[in-house]
Amino acid sequence: MLFNEAINLQLKDGEAIYYPECFQKKEADTYFKSLLKTINWQQDNITLFGKTHAQPRLTALYANNNNTYSYSNITMHPKVFTKELLEIKQHIESICNVHFTTCLANLYRNGKDSNGWHADNEKALGKNPIIASVSFGATRSFHLKHKTKKEQKCKINLEHGSLLLMKGATQENWVHQIPKTKKEVGERINLTFRIISK
Repeated sequence: MLFNEAINLQLKDGEAIYYPECFQKKEADTYFKSLLKTINWQQDNITLFGKTHAQPRLTALYANNNNTYSYSNITMHPKVFTKELLEIKQHIESICNVHFTTCLANLYRNGKDSNGWHADNEKALGKNPIIASVSFGATRSFHLKHKTKKEQKCKINLEHGSLLLMKGATQENWVHQIPKTKKEVGERINLTFRIISK
C-alpha cells in the first residue's frame, strides 16, 4: 500500500489532514468494485425540521461491537465487518495510530446525492472524536465552514483512494457537507471510521 504526503488543511480551532493517495489506484479500483457489491446498502427516511423524506444517499453501518449509531432520528444497527472493510480499517489505523470500532458507509449514486451541513458530534462519539473518511470512486467536493467565524471556510476535492482525517475540536467548531452538483459524476463510496465504545 502506498502512503503519500499529508496536507494539513490549517483549520482554525480544529485539525484536518488530507492524504490524497492513501491507496494506490489499482487497489482503490478493486475496493470500489467489491464494496459496491458486498456492502448491504439501505436508504433510510430522514426527518429534518419536521419533514420526513428519503435520505439522499445510501448507507450502511458496520462494527466490531453491537453499539447502535443514531443521527437525525435514524438509529442504525451494525453488521459485522466484511473482509474488505477490515483490511481498509487496519490500513487506516496504521496511519492514524487509532483503533476504530465502527464504520458508517455512504454511497453517493450521482450528483443529486448529497450530505447537508452537519458536525459528527453525537454523544456516542465522545468529546473531540477522530473521524477517518476514506473515498473510493468519483471525486466530490467537500466543504467545511466554522460555526461562528464566518470568514473561516475550506473546500477540498476528495479523490479516489484518499483519506481525510478530522480530529481535535473540529466537530465542535466546524460543520461540513457534500453538496449536490449538476456535473455528471459517477458513484462514490465514502467510509467514515469512528469510535463508538458505549
